[in-house]
Amino acid sequence: MIACRQARQVSAIDAESGKIDACRTALTLIPVVTTPPPLHNVAADGMLGPYPAEDFVISTGRDSKNAALPQALWYFQGEVIALAKGGHPRAGFTPGVTAQQDVAAWAATHAPGMAPVYPPLIWVAARDVIHGARLNADASRLIAGRDTQDFDVVPKIPLNRSYYDASSVAFFAARTITMRGTLLDERFVARTLWPEDFRLDPSAPPRDIAATPRAIRRLVREEPRGGAQSPFSASALWERTPGARAWRDKSVLAIMLNGAQGDDDEAHGGHFALVTGRIGGDGAMGSWLANNFYTLDAFSEKGIVAAPTPLDNYLADLNSGQAWYRPSYLLVAILANDRVATFVQSALVRTYNQLYRHQLVYQHATMNCASISVDAMRAMGWNVPARGPTSRLLAAISLPYFAVQERSLDKAVQTYDYLTEDRTRLFPAAAFEDSCADLLRLARGRRRPRDAFERMLAQDIDALVFMRVPQIPSSRAWGDYPIVTAWEYTARVPSDPEEQQIVPVPPRPFPNRLRDPDLLPPARRRGERALAVWAVLSVIGIPWLLWRRWRMRHA
Repeated sequence: MIACRQARQVSAIDAESGKIDACRTALTLIPVVTTPPPLHNVAADGMLGPYPAEDFVISTGRDSKNAALPQALWYFQGEVIALAKGGHPRAGFTPGVTAQQDVAAWAATHAPGMAPVYPPLIWVAARDVIHGARLNADASRLIAGRDTQDFDVVPKIPLNRSYYDASSVAFFAARTITMRGTLLDERFVARTLWPEDFRLDPSAPPRDIAATPRAIRRLVREEPRGGAQSPFSASALWERTPGARAWRDKSVLAIMLNGAQGDDDEAHGGHFALVTGRIGGDGAMGSWLANNFYTLDAFSEKGIVAAPTPLDNYLADLNSGQAWYRPSYLLVAILANDRVATFVQSALVRTYNQLYRHQLVYQHATMNCASISVDAMRAMGWNVPARGPTSRLLAAISLPYFAVQERSLDKAVQTYDYLTEDRTRLFPAAAFEDSCADLLRLARGRRRPRDAFERMLAQDIDALVFMRVPQIPSSRAWGDYPIVTAWEYTARVPSDPEEQQIVPVPPRPFPNRLRDPDLLPPARRRGERALAVWAVLSVIGIPWLLWRRWRMRHA
């Protein structure tokens, strides 16, 4: 009877999605016993990035007794976070300087190979983890080995326009999953569903590509829709000793690019993040730490908050996970020892302190996820190449045009800032292409390291592996590869503002009581300075030119 009911349920899903073999699923997913599967508390689950998970306690942002940065805790009052136990060195910050100056000064006085510095917090999102789980046909129960449990997922955030549906059930029913969630009334409520076949495969086929940004771009774009609907894949782009792949427990530093969303015209540029961690058994990578820099001054429609967070949560949280709404790409540097990953992570957590304090303020044109990450990389001593601006001349000429067309000086200033920003800091895809190409050149000995960090990086890389992570099926439109120029953005976005898809989000004002007295005043934007020049020209320069022209005509 159970098998028949399951066969009918699976067939219903199969008819809708065409992705499940009903008979095979009915035979293999029959619950045998009803003992609940074992739960692992996050703090007892191995690693959190480069840190042992046992070095943390699991709490929430309301834990005012903890010595973590109060500004950081304020953003996570209702969220589950990991806080370093007493006795472990925590990241500090230098008052009265920019975040980049802070990291540069710290890096100059801290040799790589030092003990890791711990973050103000890690956003783990849920207290419990289940490994090796599967879903039954209608996703009402989870199955781990011979144990089963009632299953459900967290609710959709109201502003989120799409969610887990029958196509998601079909996708996950066909594979083994790691789940992050909470046990409520004998029912496991999942917040994150991570496919365990998304892993650093030790049998990844070798592939040779040129160490150029253009070659990296071709790699990202070679699959239809940027690989949104393609299988997960991994390929080894370089190995110090070809075929010697004893990768388990090796440290990693990864560069990650997330693609364009298919239903948000403000998200064609994608997203950029640096990742650190250690390779688990059979290539597991869900516990790696993704360093997500994101605006703090607005509530995300998907519930995203800037923080270091486990990679499985960053990509597969049911609301905020990047893989639910676009494809992603990683270039993973597998390292001979821990020193690079711990040094990078220690520098990034200092940057988070300045972000939470609002010494570092997120801005889409001049200080976004790519800008913050690239600035930190350069401050550490990795000289990521710069591409320069799109066009300073075009920006200067078009400033009054956009002011009139948009009827907004602020939008005109922002457009000027976009056109004059270094493209490696502006476009996540440009940051990914240039940093990945530079990493390949360093590994292959095609570029001479210029300082201590680059020498250490070149010495420690054992292999470079490119991974493509597809979009998880749901009710959301399929994403694509991210744009890399202003012209690509213009071509992709509808010219009629009424046709553009933009999700309005409410602001999240930062409390004055949490502003430290040492905060520097915000620097004046380039567009504001250019606007001042145009104002002077319009009052003095343009009338003078007209007068000169009149004099010449009447001479």
